[in-house]
Amino acid sequence: MKNNVKIIFHIDLNAFFASVEMIRDPFLKNKVFAVGGGRTYFRSGVLTTASYKARKYGIRSAMTISEAQTRYPKLLVVPNHFDEYKKHSKKFIDFLHTYTDQVQQVSIDEAYMDVTSLQDKMHPIELAKEIQSRLNDEYFLPCSIGIAPTLFLAKMASDMKKPMGITILRKRDIKKKLYPLSVKEIHGVGAKTYPRLMDNGIHTIKDFLEPKNKDVIINEIGENTYVNLYESLKGNSSDFVDPDKYKVPMSISNETTLPYDMDHYESLIDLMNGLFDEGYERLIKEKLLCKTVFIKIRYSNRITPTRSISFNDYTKDESLLRENMLYLFERAYNQKAVRLLGVGFGSIIEASEYKIDRTIFNYQEVDEKKEV
Repeated sequence: MKNNVKIIFHIDLNAFFASVEMIRDPFLKNKVFAVGGGRTYFRSGVLTTASYKARKYGIRSAMTISEAQTRYPKLLVVPNHFDEYKKHSKKFIDFLHTYTDQVQQVSIDEAYMDVTSLQDKMHPIELAKEIQSRLNDEYFLPCSIGIAPTLFLAKMASDMKKPMGITILRKRDIKKKLYPLSVKEIHGVGAKTYPRLMDNGIHTIKDFLEPKNKDVIINEIGENTYVNLYESLKGNSSDFVDPDKYKVPMSISNETTLPYDMDHYESLIDLMNGLFDEGYERLIKEKLLCKTVFIKIRYSNRITPTRSISFNDYTKDESLLRENMLYLFERAYNQKAVRLLGVGFGSIIEASEYKIDRTIFNYQEVDEKKEV
């Protein structure tokens, strides 16, 4: 690769939830199992991840547990342990940071790295092999890695060989490697969109890029989406890895991209509470107070409503904050499939900076707060 071309890695942990469950219980390594359900909704839940042994029987994420067990009656179903997934996700990202600070996490189990500056020390392929090997051997987290000059192409490349694949996708490789693929393999084309494209004769990426099909495709997905995907597939999209992309100044926020579109209410509530706990722990650990709690929901159609509530005074009251977070979720959630969830606290100050004027009218209340 030329020195003036960025070298972007997309690292995608393979069957991440299943990998973590095997770390928790090595008994599962040689079993046909899937992850899904929970403590109170186990039997009626859906799968978040299927192990690769389970996938051989047609079992996949987003499938109901009952359907999965019909396909393979001996299937073991392990409940979700979201706290464990977050813990191992942090280990994954921390590990990537030992190579470079140019790391952009995009979900619980995937991240981009800009390794351009490392190419003088190690060839990109050798670097990818080392990262893949160490994640698997030291952290028991198998992964696939895509290497490309843009973020979009790196993401496309990492999907080509799973599990434990390494794929290089240069601009000159696009016709050979991308053109024959189905349109359903295009990053950003969802499960509801690609069937409509196929119904219109758009079966492959080559078909998608044919100028004669432009109007038909725009009619299905809109002009902006078409132009963005067209340019991205041609290799003309962003090569900028932004480590701070998802950080919000003066706030604490946590969000997670789900492994599939989820509409199971109890599962979503579990995730919201987990995100809340993660943020609240930091609020307390860093001795902070907040005045606002907010949530974020991204639906499968990419519509992303946010909701917030601000209080009259700064607080760290867990019950107050959690109650209002759940209230916001109830107001915003429209019973449709969700792809991303987020919870955060805003208008933050250090507790040591919190001051109230003590007067003859409020001295009892102020003194009580000082004692908390």
